[in-house]
Amino acid sequence: MSENLQGKKILLGITGSIAAYKAAQLTRLFIKAGAEVKIIMTPSATTFITPLTLSTLSKNPVWTEVSSEGSWNNHVDLGLWADVMIIAPATATTLAKLALGLCDNMLVAVYLSARCPVFFAPAMDVDMWHHPATQRNVRQLTTYGNQMIPVGVGELASGLSGEGRMAEPENILELINEHFSDGPLKGKRILVTAGPTIEALDPVRYLGNRSSGKMGIAVAEEAARLGAKVDLILGPTHLRPAHPNIKLQLVESAEEMYQKARTRFPDCHAAVLAAAVADYRPAERAEHKIKKTGDQLSLGLVRTPDIAASLGKEKEQQVIVGFAMETQNEKENALRKLEAKNMDFIVLNSLNEKGAGFQHDTNRVRFLFRDKTEKNFELKLKSEVAKDIIGELQKLLK
Repeated sequence: MSENLQGKKILLGITGSIAAYKAAQLTRLFIKAGAEVKIIMTPSATTFITPLTLSTLSKNPVWTEVSSEGSWNNHVDLGLWADVMIIAPATATTLAKLALGLCDNMLVAVYLSARCPVFFAPAMDVDMWHHPATQRNVRQLTTYGNQMIPVGVGELASGLSGEGRMAEPENILELINEHFSDGPLKGKRILVTAGPTIEALDPVRYLGNRSSGKMGIAVAEEAARLGAKVDLILGPTHLRPAHPNIKLQLVESAEEMYQKARTRFPDCHAAVLAAAVADYRPAERAEHKIKKTGDQLSLGLVRTPDIAASLGKEKEQQVIVGFAMETQNEKENALRKLEAKNMDFIVLNSLNEKGAGFQHDTNRVRFLFRDKTEKNFELKLKSEVAKDIIGELQKLLK
């Protein structure tokens, strides 16, 4: 399970949370897997677990201060030494410092100097975890290319139950082992579009849709997990991917997404077009806010660029996977789209299915193929749907 960690250099950052006790087990697992571990602790972390314990387990000194015993501890050297940095547990305070670059301790100094991939495993009470400030800091960190290790659900130190538990050491070990795995999609570059597009009416208002981007981001994460380099073109949403193999490009309008997709597509092996792209935009964008002048307002609309059709015409050896969101004549409409836009298969989901479609964490889909065959799936988490999509894509890439 951990064969990829042999000889890897792991820098473990520990902050002041009751979950710091898990760092001892995590250190033991890394050492057992053949990795070398060096540890940095914030001063508050030492009140939960001693540096002596962790030094004994890691067989290396533990750093807690930028200077000690009259000498300077070189944080730059540590950041250059590591193959990967993991901050576990990461408290709300540390997440805020990392997001803002507030360098008041050794751990943050090393983080700001590190050139390796950085993972962080949040740990805090449920209300702290869901607070908008914490969620903003997590999103900010992922935009820097850091990867969040998902929190667990269960009983917390406060006695409450919910999200906020630090991930279990075994799960972190598996994730880091996976990070160092070549993966079946290594060497492949995949384009993914996700989220809505918005089309401005004036400086205040726009036409849009209810897409959250969850499905497309899940697809991008799964492709990256399997070793692909992913270009994710993402419309307006508060969600962000976490995997370091994902290059994120943010857009708003269909035209912007079209231009980005056409630029990236020639260098890709495949494209998964999961975005809910607006079909029409206002014919004219008002320079100032449109004022109320009567009981009715008529808008002139014009077609937006058809991204799927354009890439379908341009494709050579690439594989294209499309999406169809339908409310009636679902299969017929999806098959028509599949043929017209030269896709290799299409993912059909319906707004008539409870728990499927926009905003949900779950989805129920059908894969329709050019030979008129299909595959049906039960309702499942979008992360699991993403595995089905990328699994099918792998077969076509071979």
